[in-house]
Amino acid sequence: MAMRSFFNEIKGLKVRELPGHLKPMMSLDYLKKSIAKGFDRYHDKYIETSSIEPLYHVCFGGMIFSYLVALPEERRHLAHQAQHGH
Repeated sequence: MAMRSFFNEIKGLKVRELPGHLKPMMSLDYLKKSIAKGFDRYHDKYIETSSIEPLYHVCFGGMIFSYLVALPEERRHLAHQAQHGH
């Protein structure tokens, strides 16, 4: 949804106008405000409603993080196994 609104914003701009439009978005202050706004929206959508979904987000996020951390080791193991024909 955010990407769609971003593309709709820049769709009408000319190429010369694009850096002037994007430069304020690359500042640290803009980034902090955007993250704070995202946390506020998440809090309003899930925490204030007493939803169980944040628990799911933590569980699935933990599983994905664990998979990504173990992935290099697993790839080395599979490459070694293929090399030695096991």
